[in-house]
Amino acid sequence: MSFVWEALPLGSWIISLIAILGIFGFAFFMYFKIVKRRAGYIFIFVSFILVLLTFLFYLEFAFILTTCLTVVGVTISLFANLGDLRSFLANPFKKSQTKSSKFEVEKIYNRELLYKTIETAVINLSKTRTGAIITFEKNTSLADVIKNGVAIKAPVSAELLATIFYPGTRLHDGAVVIHGNEIVAASVFYTPTTKPFAGKYGSRHRAALGISEISDSVTVVVSEETGRISFAVDGQLDAVDQESFLRVFENYMDGVSEE
Repeated sequence: MSFVWEALPLGSWIISLIAILGIFGFAFFMYFKIVKRRAGYIFIFVSFILVLLTFLFYLEFAFILTTCLTVVGVTISLFANLGDLRSFLANPFKKSQTKSSKFEVEKIYNRELLYKTIETAVINLSKTRTGAIITFEKNTSLADVIKNGVAIKAPVSAELLATIFYPGTRLHDGAVVIHGNEIVAASVFYTPTTKPFAGKYGSRHRAALGISEISDSVTVVVSEETGRISFAVDGQLDAVDQESFLRVFENYMDGVSEE
């Protein structure tokens, strides 16, 4: 077996080695920027080792074969990811966007229309004495809390809220969490408050107080027995009538105290 440095002049094999390293460096860079799959990394690594070994030991046929296979593999991979390749060529230094567990930046929406929709939904639930608990996320993230619920990710509508809380449906127990104008999750269960308070309150009210004690959220509770509407904010429970619901709700959402 002959070695490459025995068959080629010093300058020739150094230039050849640099060329090979350059080709593989570019191939690895393209995989990293476009393909981003573990199989791609393994392919590049194995191909590099094979080509380097065949080059160093001057196995001419094996060197040509492995080089060709590597070039073919890279070419096929680039064509399979042509859409990503176009994006990369348009802006090669753009950072790739990754999904985040946090909510997206709040989209622009009609707050007045949203509040009226909530008013319609809550008053309808109150009139039919349908038990409900609706939490509106503000600055404190509830991402960890909603993990025990069911993801919804749908625009807020009075009809959807009525359907979710309709007795007998799979989602009617637990709370609905709203972020901006989107229903993020349903059937979310909170740790109830341990604070003693006067009056007859059920599990929904205690759960609403529990979430209000650990976040700046605003939670609306509708009693299943009486249809009474209450707000749970900052560890306090405030009952309101249907006529004043919208005004009180807007004040709480805007951070205006009701005291």
